[in-house]
Amino acid sequence: MAAPIVCIPGQRLSRADDCHVGGSGTYTRGGFIYSSLAGWLQEDLQENKTTLSVETHDVQTVIPSIDAIVTARVTNVKPNFCKCAILSVGTTPLREVFRGMIRKDDVRATEKGKVEMYKCFRPGDIIIAKVLSLGDAQSYVLTTAENELGVALATSEAGVSMVPVSWCKMQCPKTLNEEYRKVAKAQPEFIKYVNS
Repeated sequence: MAAPIVCIPGQRLSRADDCHVGGSGTYTRGGFIYSSLAGWLQEDLQENKTTLSVETHDVQTVIPSIDAIVTARVTNVKPNFCKCAILSVGTTPLREVFRGMIRKDDVRATEKGKVEMYKCFRPGDIIIAKVLSLGDAQSYVLTTAENELGVALATSEAGVSMVPVSWCKMQCPKTLNEEYRKVAKAQPEFIKYVNS
């Protein structure tokens, strides 16, 4: 029996083609399959197609990949973009924080020219976003241009968690003041760990 192959995040595993597809613990980029975890390579051959996956028996070491849904905290808002710290990939919290950026054009799918960043995000907001590209060495490029994506948790100036009242506003239940946000029609499984 061959010794198991140990993989690290970002390691190229195979060409992505008709015979090889990526499974859990992998991502595909530029026609190749890469590991997104530190673990052991698993190969599952079914119907002349090999599914490559990476498994670990320890706490998962996940990295964001293209099209992954991530939870992030907004750290800085500028007129043309906002910066954020990526906290989890899917429902898996990250051991280390990755940096992300949402450009003005990637906030909404429509009316991109009317987007005002400070009316969409504020520092401290918890957002649900999708990884658009791996960007540069500094940060991942994220998008919130879907109904399910955007601000999931926000705190009002009174220090109270706000509730969504429309797709573009949240309200403080204490003061009843409304604030503009790009509100997510959020899936609760992506934000449950934030409250713990």
